[in-house]
Amino acid sequence: MLSRNKIKHIRSLALKKYRNEHNAFVAEGNKCVNDMLAAFDSELIIAKPSWMATQGDIPAKELLVADEEDIRKASLLKNPQDVIAVFKQPAYDLKDANPSGQLVLASDGIQDPGNLGTIIRLADWFGIEHIVCSLDTADAFNPKTVQAAMGALARVKVHYANLEAWLQTYTNQSFPLYGAFLDGANIYSEKLSDTGVIIMGNEGNGIRPAIEALVTNKLFIPHFPPNRETTESLNVALATAIVCAEFRRRLHIIPKCPLG
Repeated sequence: MLSRNKIKHIRSLALKKYRNEHNAFVAEGNKCVNDMLAAFDSELIIAKPSWMATQGDIPAKELLVADEEDIRKASLLKNPQDVIAVFKQPAYDLKDANPSGQLVLASDGIQDPGNLGTIIRLADWFGIEHIVCSLDTADAFNPKTVQAAMGALARVKVHYANLEAWLQTYTNQSFPLYGAFLDGANIYSEKLSDTGVIIMGNEGNGIRPAIEALVTNKLFIPHFPPNRETTESLNVALATAIVCAEFRRRLHIIPKCPLG
């Protein structure tokens, strides 16, 4: 049986205060945990015997077999799965998120953990390895973010910084700082770069004025048809998907061979 102290510790990590205090976070579910095991140090894994039987050597500091009732008591999910893991939070170097040679995503105050997790998953899908977040962005290691990211945190590095100051270090560079705006240029007709920063704004307020002042290229996702009355805006995660897809699509366009 899983001890009360272990259950209390796992459940306490639902709160940022305790995640920071213990420098730890929780991941749940077969795929999510398996992906994380390859990237993060594991302090504790509790799992059903059926999950244990499918694994080889499990790199965890402490490994406990648990029944369904133990999993239910410790889980932070509405529908618990077969395995719960506690991982150490990683330390990343912000210098690695250098947009001079790659595309970097930036979050300006995205508040919803589910949106952030989906954006991390999208970054992974589109080969974007770094996301730089303003200090008021949702926590990447919030359990809801971790679950929405579906293991992508194992490959995408999420940094927190004074976003305005970080962007200012890259002004007057040879690469663009993109931002999504309702008054921007049509993304489908604008020239897009394979380096630079793509900034996505807060769900309700968009990109704040101080950050907007640093944007060099404003982009807009047009609705269709242009004269049709439609919804006011897109969810930030949906907008990120469309923007990233268009950037990556441009990299795979093969020029047509001339006739003759």
